[in-house]
Amino acid sequence: MTGASSGIGVETARALATAGAQVTITVRDLDAGARVAADLTASTGNAHVTVAPLDLAQPASVAAFVNGWQGPLHILVNNAGVMASPETRTPQGWELQFATNHLGHFALATGLRPALAAAGGARVVSVSSSAHLRSDVGFDDIHFLERPYEPWSAYGQSKTANVLFAVEATRRWADDGIAVNALMPGGIRTKLQRHVTDAELDRLRAQSGGGGGISWKTPGQGASTSVLLAASPLVDGVSGRYFEDCNEAGPNQPGSRTGVADYALDPRSAARLWDVSLATLAG
Repeated sequence: MTGASSGIGVETARALATAGAQVTITVRDLDAGARVAADLTASTGNAHVTVAPLDLAQPASVAAFVNGWQGPLHILVNNAGVMASPETRTPQGWELQFATNHLGHFALATGLRPALAAAGGARVVSVSSSAHLRSDVGFDDIHFLERPYEPWSAYGQSKTANVLFAVEATRRWADDGIAVNALMPGGIRTKLQRHVTDAELDRLRAQSGGGGGISWKTPGQGASTSVLLAASPLVDGVSGRYFEDCNEAGPNQPGSRTGVADYALDPRSAARLWDVSLATLAG
């Protein structure tokens, strides 16, 4: 799983390790990853927790991980993310949030498809956000080359992309028995918000009609929906959906920050995003 060196990623990995899974956590900082792995082994008694280097914003790093993977893969949790960062571009010129949150995970999952198919009944978990309600994917200018950069719009479209990925992967990978679902973990104060102050988060919540303050979850509570989609028999046969609070979400209602936007489940947009992503990664 990606993004397992802090926040809900650690608690998702802990729950899976507690259940006896062999867990590989991918990190940019191997020292931090080693500390987390040691903690997970100590707290769960599971000695099968390993660490591997992965930088989702670097295609070569993703390719190296994919090429090094051996054997079937039963669960892939795409958890890592960047939120509302200052305008930053990868060496390829891609906007960082889209490159990390979507393109990196897209390259990882598609690269690991043979391993997922070999597992039989594999699951892919795509961690999205209620911020997907802020923006559809701006296909005309995904990387903000012409329009002014706005960090929340950039984050929002990357989170919409996480849902659209689940929709199209479900269609393309059905014959492989791979289930792919997206989720909103809830508001959890973690390193994900390192670019955002509490006052800014509260301002955004008030602006959207959600009240003056944010109801925070603990990292363990935030990980619960990821764990459900990764391992629970309750969702056997379910794919291409968006979940929140351990339940499939209904349509978003105007003025609400819950539910899923229609555009995030649009099969035509999902197919278009898939093609755009392949073309982008091909250079």
